[in-house]
Amino acid sequence: MLRFQPTDIIIKFDDYLAVQSLQFEAIVVGGAALALLGMVTRTTRDVDLLTSPIPPIILRHANEFARIHGLANNWLNDAPHSLKNDLPAGWDVRIQKVYDGHCLTLWTLGRQDLIISKLYAACDRNADDSDDLLAMKPSAREIDAARDWIVYLDGNPDWPKHVVAVVERLKMGLL
Repeated sequence: MLRFQPTDIIIKFDDYLAVQSLQFEAIVVGGAALALLGMVTRTTRDVDLLTSPIPPIILRHANEFARIHGLANNWLNDAPHSLKNDLPAGWDVRIQKVYDGHCLTLWTLGRQDLIISKLYAACDRNADDSDDLLAMKPSAREIDAARDWIVYLDGNPDWPKHVVAVVERLKMGLL
């Protein structure tokens, strides 16, 4: 799968949507959101959206855009849409605009909600998420608040201990 700079590809997709006379507004999370906030410069394989479902016409054009630019068909996806159910109440009123193009407008989570989402992913997946979280430079208080929220999000009896262990490793990286 081709990796890309999220900011660059989002600008190109905005231009593509303009040519197609299409408008799209969505909530972006993950590495693409952090790139748009200027917190990370790493490449990614996709742009994850909480917005679900993505309108069929946008998906069709996203797939055509992918073909033109050599991207995976799922480069624009709503795979993390269920995260909405795991965020604290009111997350949707704390969103912030991160990209306001000609035809594409992107929002992302507020800072604490973004920290929660990244800690949840770091506990559940891989190093990119831990690195992203460290790039956000969260305070110990922000990390602890996120820990206190996600420690109960998984039914596995070992999950709370795992979350605490990940948080301790992350805090060492913040020193």
